Amino acid sequence: MNRLSHLMRALGWSTALCCLLVTTAAHADLLKDIKAAGKIRIALDTGSPPYGFVDSALKPVGSDVETAQLLAQDLGVQLDIVQTTSPNRIPFLQTGKADIVVASLSMTPEREKIVDFSVPYAQILAVVAAPKSVVIKSFDDLKGKRVATTRGSNNDKVVTTGANGAQIVRYDDDATLVTAAVSGQADILATSPAIVSAVLAKSPQKDLVTQFVMQTVPLGIGLRKNEPELKAWLDAWVTENTQNGKLTAIYKKYHGS
Repeated sequence: MNRLSHLMRALGWSTALCCLLVTTAAHADLLKDIKAAGKIRIALDTGSPPYGFVDSALKPVGSDVETAQLLAQDLGVQLDIVQTTSPNRIPFLQTGKADIVVASLSMTPEREKIVDFSVPYAQILAVVAAPKSVVIKSFDDLKGKRVATTRGSNNDKVVTTGANGAQIVRYDDDATLVTAAVSGQADILATSPAIVSAVLAKSPQKDLVTQFVMQTVPLGIGLRKNEPELKAWLDAWVTENTQNGKLTAIYKKYHGS
């Protein structure tokens, strides 16, 4: 082998070593960083009762809030709540504003292309609700009707795809949607049973009922792609706290079932 061959071979090994070092450096261990910082930044939507809302003492409460509190406690770090809304949940992950998202984030094929999820910690129904006097049995019955939903939510996607010919009115968060329903601005909702309950709690005379179920989807804890250590910890944590009943108890406390 001549000197040129030796040189090319040496350069090849050097290039491979450099690539390996760059790859290793590029792989961040967010779980390690969270533990080192002593806190975890969790994006929560406090405008989405009963998953997240603010009580009379201006304290964040709800099933997702308690889930996040339990998670931080078990991880042994402080909880840093990052306020978010439905449209901002995934962008907050992508831009690094939050480490994880616990905000009724539905696990859909589209979202799984851009973020990772833990194993499901709960599930949510996407429903169409309206007063008893209005008969709606399927998407076809929504044609020509005004349907309110939360912008950027899975409910928004499902009703927009399924209800051809409906007039979709979008509100920025669940709290605004509830207010619109209570005030009479919205009579037909594409939402979750929790939001229906929130409307009835504020305005029982609305006589709002679930007309049909659009979709049943699992909820997962959202995290950025390529964080295998953090995902493994979250999967194990959800599994353990599902089996010991803690997550079920939190969900039942706020959702009634």
